[in-house]
Amino acid sequence: MKKSLFLYLFIIAVLMNVFTYKYFASKGSDEVKALKIENKKLQDSTLVMFNKSIDDVAFTLEHNDRAQNYLEGQGEIAAFSEKVKQALLAYNDDPEGNKYVDQGKMGEQKFIINKMKIINHRWIIADYSNGELWGEVLIKYFVNEDQSISFETIESYLYPKQLN
Repeated sequence: MKKSLFLYLFIIAVLMNVFTYKYFASKGSDEVKALKIENKKLQDSTLVMFNKSIDDVAFTLEHNDRAQNYLEGQGEIAAFSEKVKQALLAYNDDPEGNKYVDQGKMGEQKFIINKMKIINHRWIIADYSNGELWGEVLIKYFVNEDQSISFETIESYLYPKQLN
């Protein structure tokens, strides 16, 4: 009777070990599957962010080879971009405001350009305001024979004042 009791206990212990092993083995594979799914999601979101960053720089002078080829002889692109920006921002000092925003002075506040992006060898998009009203402007620029920069407003839009 003692032998059969030990045999039954041994069989039960072996079965418990088999079931325990099977449980933990399947639990590990489930965790691996979950980690693979999570990793795939992270890779997908990383790819989306990468593609977005590529799209964000697509329309910049620094990443437009054709525009850079057109401007060959103007020197380093970063220095040229800074020269164009400073030339346009210099018009902010006018007491009537920057004349290329296509908006006259309203009251005491003049319209000035706050930030801009040089799109290519010919166009600039800029954000302007007078502290209360905001707008955007598309500006064409030219490099003159004497290496000075001249500007021409293509289109301007002043957003309506929002009532709070």
